[in-house]
Amino acid sequence: MQHEQFSSRWGIVLASLGMAIGAGNLWRFPRLAGQYGGSFLLLWVIFLLIWSIPILLAEFSIGKQYKKGTIGSYGAAAGKGLTWGGFFITLCTLGIGFYYSVVTGWSLQYLGLTFSNLVNFIGGGQTIAAELENDPAYLENFWDGISNGSYGTIVLYIITVIAGIYVLSRGIQNGLEKANRILIPMLFGMLIIISLMSLTMENGVLGLEYMFNIKPELFREPAIWIEALSQSAWSTGAGWGLIMTISSYSRKKEDVTLNTFIGGFGNNSASIIAGMAILPSVFALAPSPEEAEAFLQSGNQALTFTIIPKLFSTFTGGAIFSFLFFFAFFLAAFSSLLPMIELFISNLQDMGLTRNKAAIRAGIFCIIFGFPSAYSLDIFNNQDWVWGVGLIVSGFFIIIAVIKYGVTKFKKDYIDQDSDFKVPDFYFAACMILNVPLAVILIYWWLSRGYSEFPWFDANGNWNVIDVYSNASVITQWVLVIVAGILLNGYLYKKIVKS
Repeated sequence: MQHEQFSSRWGIVLASLGMAIGAGNLWRFPRLAGQYGGSFLLLWVIFLLIWSIPILLAEFSIGKQYKKGTIGSYGAAAGKGLTWGGFFITLCTLGIGFYYSVVTGWSLQYLGLTFSNLVNFIGGGQTIAAELENDPAYLENFWDGISNGSYGTIVLYIITVIAGIYVLSRGIQNGLEKANRILIPMLFGMLIIISLMSLTMENGVLGLEYMFNIKPELFREPAIWIEALSQSAWSTGAGWGLIMTISSYSRKKEDVTLNTFIGGFGNNSASIIAGMAILPSVFALAPSPEEAEAFLQSGNQALTFTIIPKLFSTFTGGAIFSFLFFFAFFLAAFSSLLPMIELFISNLQDMGLTRNKAAIRAGIFCIIFGFPSAYSLDIFNNQDWVWGVGLIVSGFFIIIAVIKYGVTKFKKDYIDQDSDFKVPDFYFAACMILNVPLAVILIYWWLSRGYSEFPWFDANGNWNVIDVYSNASVITQWVLVIVAGILLNGYLYKKIVKS
């Protein structure tokens, strides 16, 4: 039984926001909003209400009820036969956490680069703008240098893991809660400053108009529907098990529904502010509005790490803008890394370890299993692909647990007990039932996108498990975790759920 609790509602709200607001808000969301404009935003909000909020309501209430980590809480809610589902949820999120620590290391690399650029700008030294004049590929080369075989990245991601372990070893109130009281307000402050600076630039308001402009013809494209759903799931944390972990430290009378809605809409607000910072800057700095639209609609993956510093280097004061952006990026990445590590710690505590011993072991595991992604961008991309899709499977398992219990009964027994603000029974039930085919369709679509030339078997007819984006690699890793969970099911139920 967990005895620690957050000191107040704001403690758990800030922890929920810290969990949800991460690199996806500052990198993936602006890219998709730029690619599809207001049509994407509309679907993204709809999927927040249909997919993410209902799953988060279930996760929050399960963690609050059973006060254990993901395996213990899920096993108690779903029953002995499905405890392995909690094992999958845990391993899926840990798989993300292992490589997400590398993203935090990258953010420190760019924070260092932009800080040096700011110092040189103030002191009259060699700035990024000057470097780009001498070598137009300067930023691309910098990215290539830190994303493959970089000892600097390896050292920095290890430092971020150690810093995270230090914060979390101090406990919930003195560690996670105090950190979020600093990190989250600073993050929102940085984003607001950047967006205000962006909107005051010439033609900046055109980016805002583009961002909210709905084009009905885009709704005929299947991709925009899937991108909106996946962004909502990834960004809010629906299916991660993180909110289940955080809510296990909630107070007995904590309002499940209100906290979930605050966290979900707070996360979406941060995404919109990030979009308001980046899209107007693209319009302000592009040679023409037409070229700005063409750039955004290309869906450029390099928007954050190569394009944003390049854009900021083209105008006076851009060094300040660039530094603030990557400072916010680091805050977002680190605040999301903390609950991922906490998820690991809470499960180890359920197995009988003290918090300090659990924290040390969690740190060692993160460093060991994060190393391959820090060393090789191909391994990083593979893990991002495998466990990113795996989040939808995790969400599906949570839905199955609710349906197994009985959707209306689950809502009454778990969600509504201490909720002053309640959603209609029909809304929750309809979403849960709808989300079953939605999850199946989403996973099928993802696996049929064809990112690999040989999705299942290579040219020689061999199972193509080594390919970065192959379906064979995804299915193999999922099956290994599921089989391990099934084999350990009885032990996990006895050791964690029943203890």
